[in-house]
Amino acid sequence: MSVYRNLQETHLNRARASLRQALSWYGYLRKSGHLSSNPELAGLVKPELEALSSTLSKLDSNVIKIAAFGLVSRGKSAVLNALLGDKILQTGPLNGVTQWPRSVRWQPGGKVLVELIDTPGLDEIEGESRSLMAREVARQADLILFVVSGDITRTEYQALLELRQSQKPLILVFNKIDLYPDVDQAAIYENLQQLGAGNIQAKPLLPDEIVMVAAEPAPMEVRVEWPDNRVSYEWETPPIEIDELQQTILNILNREGRSLLALNALIQARDAEEAIAQKTIDLREREAEDIIWQFTKYKALAVGLNPIAFLDILGGTVADLALIRSLARLYGLPMTSYEASKILKTILLSCGGLLLGELGSSFLLGLGKSTAALTSGENPTNITAFAGSAIAQAGIAGYGAYSVGKATQVYLEKGSTWGQLGASTVIQEILSQVDQNTILYRLQQELGIK
Repeated sequence: MSVYRNLQETHLNRARASLRQALSWYGYLRKSGHLSSNPELAGLVKPELEALSSTLSKLDSNVIKIAAFGLVSRGKSAVLNALLGDKILQTGPLNGVTQWPRSVRWQPGGKVLVELIDTPGLDEIEGESRSLMAREVARQADLILFVVSGDITRTEYQALLELRQSQKPLILVFNKIDLYPDVDQAAIYENLQQLGAGNIQAKPLLPDEIVMVAAEPAPMEVRVEWPDNRVSYEWETPPIEIDELQQTILNILNREGRSLLALNALIQARDAEEAIAQKTIDLREREAEDIIWQFTKYKALAVGLNPIAFLDILGGTVADLALIRSLARLYGLPMTSYEASKILKTILLSCGGLLLGELGSSFLLGLGKSTAALTSGENPTNITAFAGSAIAQAGIAGYGAYSVGKATQVYLEKGSTWGQLGASTVIQEILSQVDQNTILYRLQQELGIK
């Protein structure tokens, strides 16, 4: 267990460092006046900045959130009550007893602190608002319990697929097993193992990913024979069967609880940073387009009119770098090594296009642009050759500048979460280190991380 404990601490520390780096950067933007001088942008990204700050606070609190989802009448509230050992959450025979998410604290084993979140049925009235609420609760949760009470229905399967898109570890809880004979229980369990994976090609659920419980067993009529030969019939409630789920959750929390916290915090941070980048780029779209076209014209003119071969390639590269710097300054987004490497490839392609254009004009015309310029006085036809070569070069340069500008927009938007401590980088790092026996391993498979 010490190996798991050390790995969890590493994951937690890496997540904290990632969030602090993000907050530090956006704090710098406030101090430098980038946000304060742009009140519209500051207002747009305020929710995401607050989300980053609250996510770091949640990470430091070490409270693990477990949310229960499912259709109506599957016994979500009853499952949570059974875990708590007390009937705190309302249950009943009518559909839709739970009308809004409700949280209760649970401290299993007297050690780790857990927040259990009960949710309304996913198939109730006002589906769209319920769907939005479900996505928000799933976003906050570190671990999801998906409660079913028999063979999975098409509606349940679709809801399960949507929950899996939240990229959170999930336990499928087969409730109300007291209603099924042992043979039927086994058959349903086997079906759930495959369907619960959310993908026909995926590996069946592991023991930690599917648990059978009877959270609120239905009363049974029993025959009682008395010593005086009287026979009576009474109603008795079978004992709750919840120990397996309790132990499964405890095992997961002991083995990878802090890794769950770290991963969820990073996913929230990644989503917040991507939203900030998207809002920033959308707001600055017109200004950015003007800058890109301005540099496209400058680069085309500079390269086309430059009579010295290969110096136009150097000048074009300088223009590309100036364009990138101007866009980065406009957006105020962090330029990470991820973005720099991707944009560099685009610049190299642009330079390659210019070089091919230079060589192509020399080959096709029998002389380069420089030669045509130098000998234009001796042979006036060389002026025409120079003009043709210059126009070709200018077109290639302009297209290259426009490509670099558009690539810069894309990588500034997508690359803010990469880099050494970027949220996406640390997510990938955590999932690449998980053991096959952990509940996080399925996320590694779903995301295709090796």
